[in-house]
Amino acid sequence: MAFHSTRRLLSQCTNRAIVYSQNGDPAKVLTAVSFRPLPPPAPNTVNVKFLLAPINPADLNVIEGVYPAKPSPTPGLTAEPVFVGGNEGLARVTSIGDGVSGLSRDDWVVMTKAQIGTWCTGKNVGVHDIVKVPRVDGLTEVHAATMTVNPPTAYNMLKDFVPLQEGDWVIQNGANSAVGQAVIQIAASRGLKTLNFVRPRENLSELIKQLEDLGATKVLTYDALTDKSLRNDVKEWTGGKNISLALNCVGGKETTLMTRLLGNNAHLVSYGAMSKQPLSLPTSLFIFKNLTAHGFWQSQWYLTRPREEQEQVMNTLVNLMGQGKLKPPKHEIVSISAEDSDEEAGQKVRDVITKISEGQQGKKNLLRLESSES
Repeated sequence: MAFHSTRRLLSQCTNRAIVYSQNGDPAKVLTAVSFRPLPPPAPNTVNVKFLLAPINPADLNVIEGVYPAKPSPTPGLTAEPVFVGGNEGLARVTSIGDGVSGLSRDDWVVMTKAQIGTWCTGKNVGVHDIVKVPRVDGLTEVHAATMTVNPPTAYNMLKDFVPLQEGDWVIQNGANSAVGQAVIQIAASRGLKTLNFVRPRENLSELIKQLEDLGATKVLTYDALTDKSLRNDVKEWTGGKNISLALNCVGGKETTLMTRLLGNNAHLVSYGAMSKQPLSLPTSLFIFKNLTAHGFWQSQWYLTRPREEQEQVMNTLVNLMGQGKLKPPKHEIVSISAEDSDEEAGQKVRDVITKISEGQQGKKNLLRLESSES
């Protein structure tokens, strides 16, 4: 009797989430839990089914407890409070609560609320925490699932700080990062030119070709920053035109050297610190060149910008993607079958995260959690 009761209970648990109850090593603290179908959505909310959800490095930092943004526990999944992993993802609307306008069943939406918990099959979300994704030819699920963090970070940094015109130059480090590649492509679509820096590596020529194929104008290693002839080279490439915008995700001495290539009244925008070294800038750049330094965090942008502006940015990115001007990242989809047990599902996710942590994954991983709920 107990066996049949258990089977009946499991048959009702049509949803699944990847969760953790305390911070720690993601490869150890993450587990999978199943839960029953979602109730009808409350007013001003919708129920969604997630189609794809990336596993981003920042997601692992959140689980470790070292990222500034902290998620809230998701009630009702287990007896004890748990957190659902994931910040980014593409979902399909499955049902709509009273008071919701502008959305229909089967519309695609992406999350704009930080740390909302996207590593699950289904969720109830507030209508103000999502933005509808227009469906255009050429737009794939991978495009849409990865469009709320890296592409808008690139787009907004190119738009919000300097009024760039066609032919202007932008300089950046970490050019092979997801944001860096988006910067190259969005800049190229606007007729901007980019001077890109990457760390030295064995397959450098292959990486340079990859970035040039995306639209990079020049690609150099950080070693070039110590070459005294670089300033003259840059002056020749730009035709003597000042570079007024630099984008930094590295920090440390490489950024200090890169910033010296900027002209008067330039802006340095920092959105990361991969070297884990402090950002040190010569006082002379501020006094004699009137340098302005900014920080940028896309999560904060969503909190401070009106919904109309969020939708405008998403529409612009969708159009670029549909036109093939903004390519999806190299990726691998990790599918968790609805037939897998929670133990099996949790182990699959932990195995992928172990490989990511060990540097074995050169591609972006996206979770596809299947369920028996439509």
